[in-house]
Amino acid sequence: MPGIASSATAVLVGYIAGGTRRMRVGSGGVMLPNHAPLVVAEAFGTLAEMYPNRIDLGLGRAPGTDRITMRALRRDRVETEDDFPRDVAELQRLLGEPQPGQQVIAMPGAGTQVPIWLLGSSLFSAQLAAERGLPYAFASHFAPRLLHQAIDLYRSRFRPSTTLAQPYVMIGVPLIAAPSDEEAELLATSVYQRVLGILHGDRRCLPPPVANFMSQLHPQERAAIDEVLAAAVIGGPQTVTAGLEKLQQETMADELILVCDIFDPELRLRSLDIAAAACGL
Repeated sequence: MPGIASSATAVLVGYIAGGTRRMRVGSGGVMLPNHAPLVVAEAFGTLAEMYPNRIDLGLGRAPGTDRITMRALRRDRVETEDDFPRDVAELQRLLGEPQPGQQVIAMPGAGTQVPIWLLGSSLFSAQLAAERGLPYAFASHFAPRLLHQAIDLYRSRFRPSTTLAQPYVMIGVPLIAAPSDEEAELLATSVYQRVLGILHGDRRCLPPPVANFMSQLHPQERAAIDEVLAAAVIGGPQTVTAGLEKLQQETMADELILVCDIFDPELRLRSLDIAAAACGL
């Protein structure tokens, strides 16, 4: 996808883990239909051996691409609803301790117990995460419509597992933070342009900000952008603090994953600094 350099997820995870010492690093995520579970287990098992207790494996159910690219990935077979749960179970086996008679062993990977998260923007993965007792992350940074329904379903049907005793939820938050509300709104026009392009089937790299962009659009386009960014927090420090607190209170999320689509990389880092200060970090 233009503008999102995440195709080689494990490579990026390794690069970030290698440049840090304490923080956990995870995928958000590996689209499992595109990969054999053994390949994923060995890639993330290798990372877990190199960076012990710092690697998380987030798994998505969508193919994340078009049919031509799927064929290029040698994925001609049409996925069924049963494939994802079966592949998740296989990954859990491969990352767990080898069992007597187990013929396929992930080397490395076996015994690393890399924490698995299920990611989703619908109810399917929420239910599966609840049934398997796995942590759950909802993609409200681009598809917030079913946010509350999904996390309610996950919590109500959660079954404790050997890895997780209580439900654990992360939600995606589009964040544009700046010293003032006015500057943040200007920086956010890059996101507005990207969302509008996706809605029109025109995927490009993140564009620079455009003053008064939203005022140039039809009401239907503005409404569509607002719907996609319903979970967004955009503003100065006080607005960001209030926005993040409101989201946390409404969802009782255990973690927030912040997505800062800001054109200037330095201002993107500044946005995260403002959010960290807002959270008292």
